[in-house]
Amino acid sequence: MNFRTLDLNLLRVFDEVMTEGNLTRAARNLAMTQPAVSNALKRLREALGDDLVVRSGYGVEPTPTALSLWPAVRDALARLRSALTPSTFVPAEARTLFTLAMADATASLLIPPLVAIVEREAPGVTLRVVPLSTRDPRQMLMTQDVDVAVGHFPGVISAVSVEEMNPDSAAAFGHRRLYSSHYTCVMRRDHPLSQGELTLDAYCAAHHLLVSVSGRPFGHIDETLAALGRTRRIVLTVNQFFTAGIVVANSDLLTALPRHFLASTGTTDKVAVRPLPMELPRVDVEALWLRRRAGRPGHEWLRASITRAAATPLRERAPGASPPPLPEAAGTPKRP
Repeated sequence: MNFRTLDLNLLRVFDEVMTEGNLTRAARNLAMTQPAVSNALKRLREALGDDLVVRSGYGVEPTPTALSLWPAVRDALARLRSALTPSTFVPAEARTLFTLAMADATASLLIPPLVAIVEREAPGVTLRVVPLSTRDPRQMLMTQDVDVAVGHFPGVISAVSVEEMNPDSAAAFGHRRLYSSHYTCVMRRDHPLSQGELTLDAYCAAHHLLVSVSGRPFGHIDETLAALGRTRRIVLTVNQFFTAGIVVANSDLLTALPRHFLASTGTTDKVAVRPLPMELPRVDVEALWLRRRAGRPGHEWLRASITRAAATPLRERAPGASPPPLPEAAGTPKRP
């Protein structure tokens, strides 16, 4: 390929097709006809010597070459866009769309106070929340139009922190801790194990519900139990904390939830909360973003607003509503 003769407009078409996975939608976003988009892809294919995308169902699927090329193209276009776009961001005058990725339980706690901030300070700003079903959102941040991912990413944060300590490399991701919590055992209020000490033997003998946003049938609890030479019987696996709360409140199943997520289940008046009979790592909820997007107008305001929303006391999250006190046994850790 001769880069000097390459029409750089083709890269904008390539980026849009990769983002949408569909030629018709890409053409609409670019204000082009579909034949024009197809022709641009044809020219880029000839220049690069690769098909780039192949038809699949109602859209297109990228080739390995396209997947490897896309992050660099997106990065270059984002930098150019940032350089040419005025950097001044006035919240009250902004008409910006921000996309956030998070699980349902996180959204139920974070989005209400964040929306209050937006409506009060930046009424023209639009928020879009997309599902997050992974403990490693880095690929999602690199290849999709996502501004910030929020969740529990212990492995990713460790890797990013190590990268930040290397003076010879520029960290690709930024992060900020929003709040911390601990896993706790949740059961219906009149469960046989709701009174007295919850021993490891009694815990392992019970039937359990596992919340797994990624769909894995094996969680942090099971890893900890395996290290102790123990196992538990998982009867049901779900991908939402709300569902877990409803099921546990109406069955004999036990579940383990980060304590701060209990409010999102809407069942705090129907469940008992007990300390787990084993030590588990703290649950840190972090905001993670791609540093190359941090220069986008309003991105700093968005991150600061997310931090403020996370710090909003629970009683302020639902004006006029006072959540019932959470029944708990003596010795149950308080919410950090």
